[in-house]
Amino acid sequence: MASPTLDSRDRALDLAFRYLGPRDRTVAETRRYLEGKRVDPAAITAAVAELAEQGYLDDARYAQRFAEDRRELDDWGAERIERRLLAAGVDPDVVAAALAQQAVEDELAAAVALLRRRFPTPPTNDRERNRALGVLVRKGYESDLAHEAVRALERAS
Repeated sequence: MASPTLDSRDRALDLAFRYLGPRDRTVAETRRYLEGKRVDPAAITAAVAELAEQGYLDDARYAQRFAEDRRELDDWGAERIERRLLAAGVDPDVVAAALAQQAVEDELAAAVALLRRRFPTPPTNDRERNRALGVLVRKGYESDLAHEAVRALERAS
């Protein structure tokens, strides 16, 4: 691969810094953005390497923060977080490490808390149970965990 010219690398870095300004991005997102700006491929590689070396691009940090934010702010479950991180170009091993930070018990507690907010009274029939399950599954909770959360909500009442 040819080495990038200093001007093309500087342009790539300038574009990338502006792109990274509002929020963290993944390596793949940054690479796609620079490709869309028709930056020389060698300059993209050099810029991404420099940004990673300086700590501006870190997929592990991105995945960890994304997982924490989606759990806390949007009540997402592990499956939905995993799908979004993979779609953002994060390596599957990095995604698995970020998701492993939350224990199954914590995810169950989060699912039950979500149900308590959405359903002031626990489900009393199959239709209400299916609605509660639907909420959890759409939020990205695994089916088994969703069933357990509904049962836990019913037991608590």
